[in-house]
Amino acid sequence: MQRLKGIGVSPGIVSGRAVILIQRAQVLRYRIATSRIEHELQRLDDSRAVSREQLLDIRARVAQRRPELASLFDAQLLMLDDPMLVPHATDIVREQHVNAEWAVQQVFDGFSAVFDEVADPYLRERKGDVADLVGRLRMNLRQGVAMPRDLLREVDEASVLIADELTPSLAAQVDWTKVRGFATDAGSRTYHTAILARSLDVPAIVGLHDASQHVQPGDLVVLDGSASELIIDPGPEDLARAAHSEDYCPGVDAEAQRHLPATTADGVRIRLEANIEFPDDLAAARYAGAEGIGLYRSEFLLAGSSLGANEPDGAPEEERQYEIYRSMLEGMAPSAVTVRTFDVDEDQLASRLAQHPLAGGWFTEEERASRQGLRGLRLSLTRPELFQVQLRALLRAARHGNLRIMFPFVSSVEQVRHARAMIAEARAELARRGEDVPPVPVGIMIEIPAAAYTADLLAREVDFFTIGTNDLIQYCLAVDRADERVSWLYEPLHPAILRIIVMVSRAARRRRIPVSLCGEMASDPALLTLLVGLGLTEFSMTPGAIPVAKEVLAELRSDELRMLARRILRLPTIEEIERELLSVVSKSLMTRSHL
Repeated sequence: MQRLKGIGVSPGIVSGRAVILIQRAQVLRYRIATSRIEHELQRLDDSRAVSREQLLDIRARVAQRRPELASLFDAQLLMLDDPMLVPHATDIVREQHVNAEWAVQQVFDGFSAVFDEVADPYLRERKGDVADLVGRLRMNLRQGVAMPRDLLREVDEASVLIADELTPSLAAQVDWTKVRGFATDAGSRTYHTAILARSLDVPAIVGLHDASQHVQPGDLVVLDGSASELIIDPGPEDLARAAHSEDYCPGVDAEAQRHLPATTADGVRIRLEANIEFPDDLAAARYAGAEGIGLYRSEFLLAGSSLGANEPDGAPEEERQYEIYRSMLEGMAPSAVTVRTFDVDEDQLASRLAQHPLAGGWFTEEERASRQGLRGLRLSLTRPELFQVQLRALLRAARHGNLRIMFPFVSSVEQVRHARAMIAEARAELARRGEDVPPVPVGIMIEIPAAAYTADLLAREVDFFTIGTNDLIQYCLAVDRADERVSWLYEPLHPAILRIIVMVSRAARRRRIPVSLCGEMASDPALLTLLVGLGLTEFSMTPGAIPVAKEVLAELRSDELRMLARRILRLPTIEEIERELLSVVSKSLMTRSHL
């Protein structure tokens, strides 16, 4: 038995098998059943096969331009067959009953320790080759399981999540009927995720420093949020105490709140809609109490598309899309469903439709490098046949519910006018077929600084705005979130981001068009309260975040949030802004937790 002391941020006692999430490395470590070992090993073999094909292709392309550099990839191909890499990871899966991603990470950690002890600088630098190969294997293992939140769906019931850190946006998407509590290495009483835990009534401990290293996947643990204690391999008394605890009752508050509208403590109505990626997510959105679908990411329809496979006009694909849009609109009626038209870049589209005539021609790699930013509406406008198929399917489906069409990655009035002209063209084609189409509101995502700074002009051309904070932050702050060297600069509370949100919101209000906000900011309860203070009242978020958002908003007054926002807009640094925000929000929620 081992007892680890941390900071209890949400009371309650639970027990369960440990699931380990190393968020910084995007690696989830969890125990798998004996019956799943062969499946996990097949995933590992498939990843090695795909990695080999990719490396051979890269080597061939490099050899055409720089033959002397092609040998750099021979080393990685040899490592791919080294018995100390994939075969060793296979042994770890078999012996420890852990997932393949974690087994590969374990092998890399072992390699790293060896390389770090080598005196020869040249040999030490070979660690980078191993890291590159291991990263490729992990990437290919994630095919179809792209994010930690997707991996968390694999866990068994009655689990306790142990993480190095846990972001609010990820915590809001966890199924807390399976994951009964969590403990993190990082954090404090005012940690964003701690606030979320208290609003969920999920037992939680933060500030454990190295719990994710001490606990092994599948270990039986007891998490006591009241005593600020994580017990590894607990005795019968601790297990009995957890089993009979009445402090933990999963989902009761969320269940009671999910059918009620969201309001602040002083009665200001807040509209909460859901972001979904697949039509099957509609049930989760309705269950969570979403008042509509604020963002349906339609590009997932391109996966496995038959577009252009049989007929040059794309008729079979139009029918397939129409049926999917229709089922969503009928399933959410009378609430609105906002469909974002395809938001992919050129390479992503090529990977899905390269074999189809309607995909059009493709640029060489060198040409693509000079065409940065060809995605979203920009790309759709260069592929009119592809775009017309989607628009016709959407307009036909509009008869079956409350549809809104939204264009992504807009940067100019000209693009909006061109897109609206294509809608008119699609409408005219349907009229020639004898199909009537009802009026459909058309809006845009504000996610490029150019769009934000011309929001007053764009507002004249559209029926609504949606502020897409994920890309807006990335482009405004010139930060690639996938680049570890600068990802720490990705800051939603940067003063520039807050000012841009205010500017866009004011432009929409002046033209009297609705404005909503989607993205990870909306799923973070602390940031959500600030956004309400900035004047926003419509949000779209992951379905799991909706019950939490309702509870948090119900404890805060809108007039107090407006005063908070005015103070924050005068602050010059992210640190000062965060401190001011959390001092207000955490105080309110802590007061509630003691009532």
